[in-house]
Amino acid sequence: MLGIDPLYWMMMIPVFILSMAASFKVKSTFNKYAKVSSRSGKTGAQVAGEILSRNGLSNVSVTETTGFLTDHYDPIKRVVRLSPDVFNGNSISALGVAAHETGHAIQHAKSYGPLMLRNTFVPVASIGSGLSWIVMMAGFMLNMMNLITLGIILFSAVVFFQLITLPVEFNASGRAKEILSSYGIVSQAELAGVQKVLSAAALTYVAAAVSSIVTLIYFLLRAGFLGRRDD
Repeated sequence: MLGIDPLYWMMMIPVFILSMAASFKVKSTFNKYAKVSSRSGKTGAQVAGEILSRNGLSNVSVTETTGFLTDHYDPIKRVVRLSPDVFNGNSISALGVAAHETGHAIQHAKSYGPLMLRNTFVPVASIGSGLSWIVMMAGFMLNMMNLITLGIILFSAVVFFQLITLPVEFNASGRAKEILSSYGIVSQAELAGVQKVLSAAALTYVAAAVSSIVTLIYFLLRAGFLGRRDD
C-alpha cells in the first residue's frame, strides 16, 4: 500500500526533507564548533566528570563509546557514554554535548518527571515500534479493522514516546547551558556556540516527533478514523 499510495508520499516527502535537513544541520554545526577549542582546555570527559562530582553523582561514571554523535546517558547502568570526539575533545561542541548528557544524569538523580515517564515507557514504545507496522499492514491486506486498530494503538505508543522525549531533551540542554556558564567552564562568547550546537541537535528530536505524528495521521486517514476510509 505505502509504495504506491500518493497520499503517503504527499504527506511524508516533506517529513523526509525535514529529517534530512535536521541531520545535516546537527552534523555541520557540530563539525563547525568541533574546530573551536574551548578557553578552559578541558575535554568532554573532564567536564562531564566535574559536573557529576559537583552535583554529588559519584555513582555515575563516564566512559568512551564508539561512533560519531553516539553520546547518551544509560539510566540503567548509570553511565554517561561519550563518543571519541566528545570524550577526548576540548572543543565547544565536545563540552556542549558532554554537559547535555550529564544533564540527563542530573535529571535522573532528581527524578525529573518527563524522564521518569520516558524511561518507564521504553518497553511499551519498543513493542509498538517493532509490531505496529506488521500488525497494520496485515490488517489492511486482510481488511481486518481490529488488526488495523491494534496497529494504530501500538504506533500511538511510539508517537507518545517521541513527544515526551522533547521536554527531556530541551531540559537537558537548558541545564547544560546553565551549568557551563555558572561553573565558569565556558565564557559568554563560547556559550553562544554551545547554544547553536544543542539547538541543532534538538532539531533531530523535533523531526522524529513530526515524522511519527504525520505517519500516525496517515494511518488514521487510511483507516477511516479521520474522514472517510479509502478502500
